[in-house]
Amino acid sequence: MAIIAEVTIASESFPLGQLTLEEPGMRIELERVVPTDDAVIPFFWAQGGDFEAFEQRAAQLQSVDELTVLDRLDDAVLYRVTWGEDVVSFVSVIAELGATILEAHGNHKWLFRLRFNDHSDLSSFSSWCSDNDVPFELRRLHTLAEVQNQKYDFGLTDEQREALEIAASLGYYKVPKNATLADVAAELGISEQAAGERLRRAMDKLANVVVLEEEAT
Repeated sequence: MAIIAEVTIASESFPLGQLTLEEPGMRIELERVVPTDDAVIPFFWAQGGDFEAFEQRAAQLQSVDELTVLDRLDDAVLYRVTWGEDVVSFVSVIAELGATILEAHGNHKWLFRLRFNDHSDLSSFSSWCSDNDVPFELRRLHTLAEVQNQKYDFGLTDEQREALEIAASLGYYKVPKNATLADVAAELGISEQAAGERLRRAMDKLANVVVLEEEAT
């Protein structure tokens, strides 16, 4: 039976987290994790902090083969990172177990929502973390049936939910509109580009869950 585990892990325990240790104001959110030729290639958004310094530090790390900027907004950057072949972390172990990272974000402490095929795979993950001194805290454990019964949260992050709530309360989705994207951005305290991207990603999740009836991720 597939299960979903919510765990927190310190940044120093894995390569991507280590990149943020010197940027306390930077928040990272994984966009997608794709297993390709036995490698795990994360796509992630970085918000806040000094992006130039972040990229320079990444280029100096032996664990990073390549860090590519895919898109830049006013206060956020979308990156793709390719790790060195000798990099082994709990992220690569997750891929080897056939598990899926549904959500991951953080800075000094990260929250991961992980889907395992069964309790045995979760146990294997826990054993690997214990053997390799990677401490983690199991916050919640769900079966897929329980997640379906709680589907009303649609897998939205707190920031995405806030953006939708503000946009709806201002009348941004009414016809005709009672508010502009600039109004929504002003309430959120971010740029119009960032507000538009946050709303787009939130609506994409809602469409996938409500219309396509996919699992909330």
